[in-house]
Parts: sequence; C-alpha cells; structure tokens
Amino acid sequence: MPPLALLMIILGITMGTLMVTSANHWLTAWMGLELNMISIIPMIAKQKHLRSTESATKYFLTQATASAIMLFSSALNAWQTGTWDITQLNNKLSSTMMIPALAMKMGAAPAHFLLPEVLQGSTIATALLITTWQKIAPITLLYTVSNHTQSNITLPIGLLSIMVGGWGGINQTQLRKMMAYSSIAHLGWTITATSTAPNIALLNIIIYMTMSTPFFLLLMTTSSKTLQDTTTCWSHSSPSAITMTLLLLSMSGLPPLTGFTPKLLILDSLTTHKLTTLATMMALLSLLSMTFYLRTTYLLTSTAPPTTTQSMMLWRLKPHHNPTTSILTPIALFNITIMPNLLM
Repeated sequence: MPPLALLMIILGITMGTLMVTSANHWLTAWMGLELNMISIIPMIAKQKHLRSTESATKYFLTQATASAIMLFSSALNAWQTGTWDITQLNNKLSSTMMIPALAMKMGAAPAHFLLPEVLQGSTIATALLITTWQKIAPITLLYTVSNHTQSNITLPIGLLSIMVGGWGGINQTQLRKMMAYSSIAHLGWTITATSTAPNIALLNIIIYMTMSTPFFLLLMTTSSKTLQDTTTCWSHSSPSAITMTLLLLSMSGLPPLTGFTPKLLILDSLTTHKLTTLATMMALLSLLSMTFYLRTTYLLTSTAPPTTTQSMMLWRLKPHHNPTTSILTPIALFNITIMPNLLM
C-alpha cells in the first residue's frame, strides 16, 4: 500500500474515533462511525484475493446496517424529545433500538456471524485493529447512554455473547477466528456490566485490549496463523511462547493475572444487584472460553525440548521484536495490584 494512502487511512481511523469519543450530537457521532468504517475497509481489502474482498463486503454491509438503525433510533429520539444530545436518549423505543445497533457495530451476539469471517480474511495487523481500535467508538457510545439502557436487553445480549464466544472458539483451529470468538465473549462481559456498573465495563474492555494487543503482535512476530503453527513456537522463540501462554491464561481469567480482575469485579457487581443466577451462569459459561485458551497454551508449551514435533519449522522470521509488545505485556499480565483500589 502506498505510504500516502496508508497515512490517509490511519488519519481517517483516528479522526473517526476521536469524533465519536468527543461528540455530544448524534449526527456527529454517526459521521465519526462512518468515517471509521470507510477508512478500515481498504485495509481489509488490500490483499488481492477473493477472501479479503468478501470480508470487506461483509464488514461494510454489517456496519452500514448498524449505522442505519442507529441513525433511525437517534432521529426518532430527536423527534420525540426535541434534542440530539447523546446523553438524552429518553425515548424507550429509541433506547431499545440503539443497544442492538451498537452491539452489531461491536460484533456482539446475535449479530456476530460475520466477525470471525472478516478476521479470517484479513491480515493479523488488520485483525488487531478490528478487535481493538474499532471497538472504542461504539463502546464509548454505549458507556455514554448507559443510564438509559434497559437491562432486559443488555443482559440477554451479554449472556448470549459469552455463550457464543465460548462455543464458537472451541471448534477453531485458526488463531484469528479463535481471537474473534474471544472478542465476542469479552464483549459479552462488557455489555452485561453496562447496566449495573458502567465504569467496570469500561475497565473490562480496556484490559482486554491491553491483553490482546501484545498477543496479536506476537502472532505477527512468530508468523503463527493456526494452532499447528504454535507447536513450533517454542523451538525458535521460547520467550515468545512463554509470553503468549501467559497472555492466553490472563485472557481466560485465571488469578493472579490481569484478566481475573474485571471478571471478579463484574461478578461482584451483579451479585450486589441481586443477579446471582446470571453471575453464576456467566462464570460457568466462561469455562467454555477457558477450554480453547488452555488448549492453545498446551500446544505452545507441550513441544518444549526434548519433545519432538511433527510440524515444519517456521524459518525466515523477523529478526526483531516490536517494542510495543515489551511495553504492554507487563501491564497486561501483572496489574492485579490495582484490585484493592478498585474495590474501595
């Protein structure tokens, strides 16, 4: 891709997200989301094969549908209340339509079907953008309207996302599809916490982005795309294998790693609001996600010497590591010490 085109795309993605996060008017937020969507599509379709074109088309259709529902919802609210202010989503029907639209924007269930296919048809770098940066704008809007969200909509969407993310990831051998279902499951935890503790929901998605970013960067460094590729990771880069193992265990929510922090806070918030049954179901469904996390960590570590592997070695690896990985990995693994401050 030409440097000027790449610069324009990055500028469009950045400006679109900043427009949404700083907007007070629904039309401004909608324009930011559209700019964000239009900028990411060339990055998805830059590979010259049919799979990437199909992924870009699916992403465009899904995002355009969600934008249309969101625009109709905000126009209906402005018609009924006389204001386009994002924080004044007082119309019940508008609020009912806005939550599924934002869930579709993020790729949460039940509108999750296209996210794994889009990630599989993209490069690992583009998949990183879709699962992290592209979630910032809709999550910001969801956080802004959290006072007007209805729990009978957010809780089923969140629970269904956790269930779909766990079940869908078990059958995957492609790492990008597995991370897509992991993103769906973590979005389920975020959406569920929105109606009871929006600040904790925001903390949950920030921690997930902090954990998934170095994992994707390590996938790019080790040229790993499938579970079979992870079996050779220890042989040519044992520090990368250990780091990826810890990151996966953190994403699964095992203490004392970072991923345990938001899940514990969300379960505590749900129990406080007398939603113990829902909290129990979420904790049990998270075991589904833990299954494919542990399977991947087993493949990463079980091929350590003197165990032999039947897979071909991955030669011609990049000789350098991304410095971002070294910065984000300690934050993604060992900030469990912030727990007492969060509980106060």
